[in-house]
Order: sequence, then structure tokens, then C-alpha cells
Amino acid sequence: MFSGSIPDSLGNLELLELLQLGQNLLINQNFSTELTFLTSLTRCRNLRELVIRDNPLNGILPASIGNFSSSLKIFSASRCKLSSIVPEEIGNLTDVLGISLFGNDLTGFIPKTIGGLQKLQIFLIESNMLSGTIPDEICCLQNIVDLSIRKNKISGPLPSCLGNVTTLRNLYLASNKLNSSLPERLWSLQDLLVLDAASNSFSGVLSPQIGNLKAVIDIDLSYNDFSGMIPSTMGDLQKLVSLSLSHNRIDGPIPESFGKMLSLELLDLGYNNLTGEIPKSLESLLYLKYLDVSFNKLMGEIPTGGPFGNFTGQSFLSNSGLCGASRLQVPPCQVKRKRNEPSGSTEVSYIRAHERISYNELQKATNGFSGDNLLGNGSFSKVYKGVNNGTLFAVKVFKLEPEGAFKSFDTECEILRNLRHRNLTKVITSCSTPIFKALILEYMPNGTLEKWLHSHDFFLDMLPRLDIFIDVASALDYLHNGYSEPVVHCDLKPSNILLDQNMVSHLSDFGIAKFLGGENCFRQTKTIGTIGYIAPEYGQDGLVSTSCDVYSFGIVMMEAFTRRRPSDE
Repeated sequence: MFSGSIPDSLGNLELLELLQLGQNLLINQNFSTELTFLTSLTRCRNLRELVIRDNPLNGILPASIGNFSSSLKIFSASRCKLSSIVPEEIGNLTDVLGISLFGNDLTGFIPKTIGGLQKLQIFLIESNMLSGTIPDEICCLQNIVDLSIRKNKISGPLPSCLGNVTTLRNLYLASNKLNSSLPERLWSLQDLLVLDAASNSFSGVLSPQIGNLKAVIDIDLSYNDFSGMIPSTMGDLQKLVSLSLSHNRIDGPIPESFGKMLSLELLDLGYNNLTGEIPKSLESLLYLKYLDVSFNKLMGEIPTGGPFGNFTGQSFLSNSGLCGASRLQVPPCQVKRKRNEPSGSTEVSYIRAHERISYNELQKATNGFSGDNLLGNGSFSKVYKGVNNGTLFAVKVFKLEPEGAFKSFDTECEILRNLRHRNLTKVITSCSTPIFKALILEYMPNGTLEKWLHSHDFFLDMLPRLDIFIDVASALDYLHNGYSEPVVHCDLKPSNILLDQNMVSHLSDFGIAKFLGGENCFRQTKTIGTIGYIAPEYGQDGLVSTSCDVYSFGIVMMEAFTRRRPSDE
């Protein structure tokens, strides 16, 4: 709750490295004039991080901002009621990593000098009053990860050269006046996670190349002027969690391939000109919580399986040709049966999400659980490769003999049915009888991290190794902090880190995982993970906490960067 002005005398602290004044009531002594304390701070040649966000400063960024030394890495001045323009001298901050100026009253253009910020990773300038076009110089930011310019008045086309910025992960363009079509080169960003271009004036058809965004989890192209058909290649976006194409002029059918997007939680196709039936393949989208296909020209029976049991009539408004259950506020369907069709016949895909399948079907898919299809062999289970109609999947068969093997199946089911994260192995369905239990999992074509670390036939460069551990760290953060009850994996090791076709890592094998429950930080257990990867103190008394996973994570990282196994130490 500090108030008053920020004194210029702070610039006398020659050895100052870190200054965080955010979230106070600090003001500019001379209203609507330059922030002179920033000029004084340029004398602090060791200053690495400067945070003044969330203060009602009511001032102007001085041109002297470009005089900060190369030591400055972070500059955060969001929600400070800053006015006037972004000074061109900002381009002198050649070593800065992050700039946050969102939520101010900045006007003018994005300065072309921004191209000088060669090391910039985060640039947040949303929620201002900037106008003009996006300068091509923005493509010089070859290290940019997060770029947000949404909620401004920026117009013109999106520079096609953005497709060359391969480091880009999150691109926020929404609520501007951008127009023309989305550049074809944009779809080459295979590591892009978020594309938010809603509420602009983009037009044209959606390119089939959109299917190249293999890592994307969120696409919002709503409230634009897109036309043409939805490309079927969008079904290849199997990590996509949220997709909105609403309020456009898109026509044609909803692609059958949408049923392959098993991670999808939100699908909004409302207010378009879509025709045809709602594909029954969408019944496989187990995690779909929100669906809107209203105000289209769809017809036929509304599917009833999978997530459709939870939707209301609001999802299907103003589609005069739809029929189905009365609770959906549509007319009943006219049942027509072929003369030779048995009255009870149904056709069900046996790899539909969370629909149990038979032992015989699994036996056929794995060629009798052939050794040729064996992918891995653990203490409690064996994993086989299965195939059906050209679709690959993994079958984890739990062994009968070891004590606790079937308990491991129950534990893994309990854990995975509650968890949801892009870096955790996905369970498609299961098979369970009194004497046979198996999980059907997403197939990982690049195998385990163990294989890549300790086989002479495989090699990982430094950057892919870093990407793998960022993925694993993200999964652990979710397990420990992102769920209502902390979850401890208890057996983190290279053989339990699987790699998909894009070398994205997925944490697997939750057979001995533990819910800590409530406010507990520790849990006593008799189940201990693999020797060499579990912390010695937990191996002695069976006391498990989230720090157990952190220790294991450190051991695996050491192994990855030295190629030594813990047993070699």
C-alpha cells in the first residue's frame, strides 16, 4: 500500500540489481509527464529486473528508456496508466528478455525499432490503444515465445514472415482490425500452442495446412469473415483442447475427422452455414464439455453417446433439420429400418474412448499378444502394440502373478480418470475381467526416453533434451499443484517418459502413484519406486511427498545430460 512518488534518488544505488515496486499506489509527481525516475535508474548499470506494474503512475515513458544497460532483462510496467507512445528508443534494449506494457493507454504505432530486441522472449502490449499495422520487423524477434497485441486498434495484414519465427508458442491477436487472409506460412509453426485471432476481419478459406500445428491446444478464429469448408486435416490436431470457429461464413459439413481430437473440451461452430449431419464420431470426444453448433443448417439425428448425454438444447438452436431427444427441444426422428436389418443391431468402434472392449478383440489387435508386438516389460505389466483399421494404440496388460499387479491396475485407473494434462499419457479405454485387466493407451511412436539416452542407435541434441524436461516439469507441476489433491508419481524414471511423433514427452505408468489428500504433505506407504531414482530418505521409512518426484526428476535430468545411469554412480 505504498503511496507517493518514486524518488529519482533511487538512481544513486549503483549496485542495484533488482527493483520490484509492483502493486502499490505509487504515482507520478507531475501528472501526465515523463517518468523521470526511469531516467535516473538508467545509471544503475547492474539493474537486471525492473517491475513497476499495477501502480497509478499516470505518466509517459521517456526516450531515456533506451539507455538502460545490457544487464536489464525484465521490464514490467503493465496497468500503470501510461499514455502517449512507445518510444522508438525501446529498440536499444538488445539484451532484454521480457517486456510487459499491457493494460495502459498507449497510442501510436508499434515502433519498427522493435526488431532490435534480438533476445526478447515475452512481449505483452495488449489492451492499449495502439493503431497502424504490425511492422515486418517483428519477425526479427527470433527468440520470441509469447507475443500478445490483442485488444488494440491495429489494422492491416498479418506479416507472413511470422511463419519463420519458430520459437513462437503463444500468439494473441484478438480484438483488433486485422484483415486479409491468414498467411500460409503461419501453419508451419509446428510448436505453436495458442492461436487467438478472434474478433478481427480476417477472411478467405482455412488452409488444409492448419493440420501441421501438431502441438496446438487452443485455436480461436471466431468473429471473423472466414468462408469455405472446414479442412478435414483439423482432425490431426489431437492435442487441441479448445476450438472456436463461430460467427463466420463457413459452410459444408463438420468433418468426420473431428472425432480424432480426443483432447477436445470446447467446440464452438455456432453462427455459420454448416450443412449435413453431426458426425457420430464426436461421441468419442469424452472430455468435450461445451458444444455449440447453433444457428447453422445442420440436419439428421443428434448423436446420443459419449458427451452428448450432457448437452442441452442450447447447443443445437436454429438448425431446423435436426431431430432427436425431446429434452434437446428438437422434433423426434422418424425411425426407418431396412427389412433385413436385425432390430437390435448396432455398430460400435471398439477403441471408442472409455468404452470397454473384449479380450478377444485385444488378442486380434495384438496378433495374439505376440512377442513381435511387445513394446515393454515391467514388474506389473507388459505393453503391446495394437492395430485396428490402421489405427495404432498401446495395450498395457497387467500380469496375474506378482502380488499387487491388479491393485496397480485399479490405482492407475483411479489416478488417470481424475487427471487431464497434455504431458500425461492418455487412456483411450480399458478391458477388465476377474482374470484379465488391460488399459488401451495412446501409442507413442518414439518410445521411451530410456531408449534415446542409452542406445547407440539414437541420439538427442541438447535443445530436444531441454524440451523433454520442460514437458516433464509441466506434468509434475500439474500433478503437485494443478489438481485438488496433490499426486505423487512415485516412479519417475526414463523408461516411464514416453515420446510421441513430435518428440513431446508424456509421463506414464501411474501404477504406484499416490494421492496425498487434503492438507497432507506426506503419506506413509509400503510401495517404493525404482532404486536409484527415489530419494534415499523415502526408501528408508516409506514416507512419500511431492519432493520425492522432484528428487527423481533431478536424477533423471543428471542422467540425461551425462548419459550415466544412477547405478553407475
